[in-house]
Amino acid sequence: MDETLLMITSVFEALQGVFQIEATRHNLTSDPDAFVNNETVLKVMQEKGNEILPVTVIDGAIVKMGAYPTMDELSNYTGLVFVNQNSEQTGGCCGGSGCC
Repeated sequence: MDETLLMITSVFEALQGVFQIEATRHNLTSDPDAFVNNETVLKVMQEKGNEILPVTVIDGAIVKMGAYPTMDELSNYTGLVFVNQNSEQTGGCCGGSGCC
């Protein structure tokens, strides 16, 4: 598994217990209905194809296409601070989740 995907997985795990934030991930192969049922994503996929994946949607609006968001972008989107657990700045505060 690549490092970016591991980071995104850790972020979504960390967000599961955060009050007032609902974060879900969908995979086109295993959950195609999530893409079909989202008119915004479906329209862009019909116009541009699967090259837009991964796509990040916040409050119904596409905020990023073609790459996973960075930790800085995730912080901007959520108002939370995400840092790499392996960073010298974290001091191991993340409890093994890979992000805080």
